[in-house]
Amino acid sequence: MPYVNIRITREGTAPGQSGATPEQKAALIKGVSDLLLEVLNKPPSSTFVVIDEVELENWGVGGLPVEAYRRQVAAIPLEDTQANRRTGSTAAGE
Repeated sequence: MPYVNIRITREGTAPGQSGATPEQKAALIKGVSDLLLEVLNKPPSSTFVVIDEVELENWGVGGLPVEAYRRQVAAIPLEDTQANRRTGSTAAGE
């Protein structure tokens, strides 16, 4: 009986949208259930999927609130980002 918890930030993917739409959530639930069936032969009827939406200010990455992290990443020139991918470094300087 698989249990999958998906956590996403509560922000829209389109202007004026404040979170994932019901259609997007349904697609996530179906996609995860289908993947568990395909890979582990787990029937969708016994698969539980829970989607938690977290306010953006409650989400962090790279030691920073996500908005600060995004600003930091946006300030890094594209060529530096590509070099980091080749060396395994991250935008947060790890």
